[in-house]
Amino acid sequence: MNDLQRKLLLATLGPCLWLQGKYVRRVTPRLPEPDGPRSGSCGQGPRLRLLIAGDSAAAGVGASTQAQGLSGQLVRRLAEHFSVQWQLAAVTGHDSPALHDLLSNLPEQPFDVVVVSIGVNDVTALRSPRQWVGWQATLANLITQRFGARLIVHSALPPMHAFTALPQPLRWYFGRWAQEMNRRLAMELHTHPRRVLHTAHMDQPADGLASDGFHPGPRGYAVWADSLSERIRHEMAARND
Repeated sequence: MNDLQRKLLLATLGPCLWLQGKYVRRVTPRLPEPDGPRSGSCGQGPRLRLLIAGDSAAAGVGASTQAQGLSGQLVRRLAEHFSVQWQLAAVTGHDSPALHDLLSNLPEQPFDVVVVSIGVNDVTALRSPRQWVGWQATLANLITQRFGARLIVHSALPPMHAFTALPQPLRWYFGRWAQEMNRRLAMELHTHPRRVLHTAHMDQPADGLASDGFHPGPRGYAVWADSLSERIRHEMAARND
């Protein structure tokens, strides 16, 4: 969906999408951020300093504990190969500018890998793909300056076209918007060796959703953590060669 198509569709479907958006906000259950540690050390092997930053998905919403969310499952897998020192900085409702503010206020400290999971709230706020890609560059610059990251992993926007909480055509529209954001970011990252885009694939994405039909559940987080841990291992090995 290019910019012109996006604007034309928004002009045509705008009233319907607005009403559906209000309905979704009213009826979708608001799941809390799960309890559990947001920093720690575990594992053995080469040291890996890891920061996970982002929105409600990064914060583990949809899981009952942080151990079942992204941070817990990712750290557990990486700890089989590294001595992991990790921290989670994520807040429900954050979009890219809010994440920039959050990271700006985080104490400066070195991280080898920073995983960034942000964008769903940019989609629902109708931030353009071009603006969103620009914000990812701004976030990457901040991360490099404050944390000296060797690797920044941008986690791709999830398949919003499979979010069962969203009625049609809102689900289709947001899904196409998210796909365009991913497409443009992938093109941008071809010239940035320290930054990669990672997509977690699941044959039936809806099977990985939590009860709210919007966030990942433990199964979705497991698939995400499995593929993300493999990507981090691969990228770090390539940088150590």
